[in-house]
Formats: sequence, structure tokens, C-alpha cells
Amino acid sequence: MEIFEKIGEVASQTYKYTTEKADKIAKETKIKMKMNENKSKIENLYNEIGEAVYRRHIATTKENFDEEIQNACEEIDKISKEIEQQNNELLNLKDRKQCPNCHEKIEKEAKYCSNCGMEQNQEPKETDKEVKNENKEEIKNEEKTEVNDAIATKATEEEKASNDSNEV
Repeated sequence: MEIFEKIGEVASQTYKYTTEKADKIAKETKIKMKMNENKSKIENLYNEIGEAVYRRHIATTKENFDEEIQNACEEIDKISKEIEQQNNELLNLKDRKQCPNCHEKIEKEAKYCSNCGMEQNQEPKETDKEVKNENKEEIKNEEKTEVNDAIATKATEEEKASNDSNEV
């Protein structure tokens, strides 16, 4: 009978581990999809800004498009902050952090950046309970913000794409 209990215990642990990994992958995928959607929206805003500047250039009546451009830039700033939050969530799910100097993705526990060598500030470790409560809040926030849009600046987009390709 002991062997069946051990088999059951191992199967239970394997199921739990697999479920946690699948959940983590699903969260990562969802965040990446949101980030890509937001990056696409940024591209659209860049196009709107470019069109506004060109209309201003060719206009015979000197209409003021500054307000239109300002609104688009403010929207880009707002969405950029959201993408940065999503990127931090993604790094957190992968147990990684970003070097404040070169923005390389490194292990959370790293004392120095493997890319630039900068000493990293050590963050205090969270207890499992705090992490679980944080994850529950993140899931609630994700559900609430699915309707909201986020956009990053083109430089941030290119930098993150470059970092993602370097990581792969």
C-alpha cells in the first residue's frame, strides 16, 4: 500500500507543478499580447502625429494642430507607463529584473549586471503569502484593465524588442 501512496503523492506534486507552470505561461502570454497590442496603438499615434505635422506644413490657412499633437503625445506617455508596468509584471513572472543602467534582463538575485557590471540594489525578499496576494491583485487589475489601452515610445519599443531577441 505504501507504494500506491507514494505514487499518488508524486502524481499530485507533478499535477500541482504542471498547473503552476501552465498558469505562469498563460499569464506571460496574456501580458505579451497586451504589450504588442499597445505597441501597435503607439504606431497609430505616431502616424497621427506625422499626418498632423504634414497637414500643418501644407495648410494655406495656418490652422493650429499643436493641440492635436500634444494630445497624441500625452496619450503615448500614458500608454508608455502602462507598458512599463506590464514589462515589470512579465519580468516578475520570470523571476528577473531589469538593470537600471543598461536595461538588460538579469536574474532577480544578481548582485551585478552581467552585461554592464553595475552593482544592483538588492530588493527585500517577499514571503510566499505576500506574493500570492500580489498575484491575486494583479489578476484582478489585469481583468479591469483589459479594456484600457497602453502604448510605449518607439525607442522603448525598439529597445524592448532588442532585449527580447537578445534573451532568446
